[in-house]
Amino acid sequence: MKTAARERRPFAEIVPELVAAARGDKKASLVIQNVRLVNVVSGEILPGMSIAVSNERIVYVGRDVSHTVGETTQIIDAGGKYAAPGLLDGHCHIESTQMTATEFARAVLPLGTTGGFFDAHEISNVLGLDGLRFMLEEARSTPLAAYMQVASCVPSTHPGLETTGAMIGPEEVAEALSWGDDMIGLGEVMNFPDVVYGDDKMIGEIQATLRAGKIADGHFTWKADDWRLPVYAASGINGDHECVTAEDVIERIRLGMYAKMRQGSAWHDVAATIKSHTEGGIDTRRMILVTDDRSSESLMNEGHMNYVVRHAIAQGVKPVTAFQMATINTAERFGLSRDIGAIVPGAYADIILLDGNLADVNVVMTIAAGQVVAENGRMTADWERYPIPESALKTVKMERKLHAGDFAISAPIADGKAEVRAIEVVENHVETIERHLWVNVKNNTVLLDPADGLCKMAVFERHGKDGGHALGILAGIGFTKPAAIAMTVAHDSHNLTVIGNDDELMARAGNLVADMQGGVVMLTEDSMSEFPLAVGGIMSNQPFETVARQSEGISQALIAAGCPLNNAFMTLSLLALVVIPEIRLSDKGLVRISSEGIDIVPLFITQAAEK
Repeated sequence: MKTAARERRPFAEIVPELVAAARGDKKASLVIQNVRLVNVVSGEILPGMSIAVSNERIVYVGRDVSHTVGETTQIIDAGGKYAAPGLLDGHCHIESTQMTATEFARAVLPLGTTGGFFDAHEISNVLGLDGLRFMLEEARSTPLAAYMQVASCVPSTHPGLETTGAMIGPEEVAEALSWGDDMIGLGEVMNFPDVVYGDDKMIGEIQATLRAGKIADGHFTWKADDWRLPVYAASGINGDHECVTAEDVIERIRLGMYAKMRQGSAWHDVAATIKSHTEGGIDTRRMILVTDDRSSESLMNEGHMNYVVRHAIAQGVKPVTAFQMATINTAERFGLSRDIGAIVPGAYADIILLDGNLADVNVVMTIAAGQVVAENGRMTADWERYPIPESALKTVKMERKLHAGDFAISAPIADGKAEVRAIEVVENHVETIERHLWVNVKNNTVLLDPADGLCKMAVFERHGKDGGHALGILAGIGFTKPAAIAMTVAHDSHNLTVIGNDDELMARAGNLVADMQGGVVMLTEDSMSEFPLAVGGIMSNQPFETVARQSEGISQALIAAGCPLNNAFMTLSLLALVVIPEIRLSDKGLVRISSEGIDIVPLFITQAAEK
């Protein structure tokens, strides 16, 4: 039976009701007895505790809550299980799971995630504020404590480096932040050079955020000891997830920022960054665990924030401390510790019960806003699906079919060897490396040697703007047979991106993706795997289980073609994100990100004498 997600009412509106329920004059709707309480505020584990809930909020926590029990009170005897606050993801893009907010909620609630801070800059780059509004309204229809951020970088950097489907500036930021208290702030400001050097648009967006009393999130990829990190912090941005070393964490915390430590599907940064605490002794109160992001198949096979917390504990973090990094620290960073992040009177009743050893993070029950929504890994609650707007469908606007000739790389010499800038992929990390390589040229056309393990990459504008495209060369993909992958998941502009070592297969794959109005297609000479993504070309309209199966099919197809990268699809989807060092490809060309800034550079460097 479908039931509406319980409304999360503002604290001030229901104080009389909460106080009456705490006295016992108004009986509790739910009581959880006999728990070992994980108190993330005090850092203790308290045995023999009970929790009383009235509708969506906790009203009483103590050893005896019998005065709150009435005839209609639902009673859960936890039998000594741990009770912890529901886990919070401090930085996540729901779209990167290729699921809508509804299916994302169905995936993560049984895993103990009851809320998060979601930067919808993927759909915003496709549809602008209309896409953001859709994500917000759908998230509101779920049991999650979902807080949305306005995309700060649409496009991800200044105009001319890529083509997106929309533009967002200070006026749009101000408008979106007026939509409600759950519009929590400004999403990651990836265009950090323009912040440092005082670009009017980026500074204006931060000012609009601060005027609204909201939080501005960061994305700074220059080195931790760069003199410009304090400049970035001076703008009011006080949280950052681009931490890949212990030094990155330490320097941000010393400047008063919150350091977010990421354990996504394809980027594994916690093991290195957590050493700031386990070896460096830095206080953890400004350390936050985040995903940024985990694919649907990773959610199915490994988990979400429960996996990240477990991983942090395995690196030597005390269990209670690890839970703090995924609950109260996150809530405090966004100014919401009165509502979420702890099991205390007045907070939303977002509670998880855990069996066995706390370090195993074995979630057996999830309670969201006072309702049991999942037990033993399965959803027990359901709700009406939010309708997908027509504007989010049929968003791939290609002006023509692709042909093999579109993937021919013209060289500045007729025959011989030419030196090129290649993009080298780094496994389990978001950054790339600029490699200078010599490639063969014949009849003014680059010929890649399969033995070198190189691939071509092409990005085609797909938003119905100018129809342009650019070509580049990739190292580290590892295809051992003729293969191509095409996708409209290409952060953040989400143009049609095609990677492969066979021009005919690349054209076929690209056309298949365009014909199905977005998604992923993986081709070899004798196989094909499809992953349709009809919503904005980046999300599926199918159930979580179907999405996970299709995502896994693409991963297996990449492995079968010889690609050795862990969670390769998620890594490949970042190769057009032009704000992450060192070098990327957009529809405008090769974009290099250095300590000097961001600019377009030519594919060819020098060439040897012609034969």
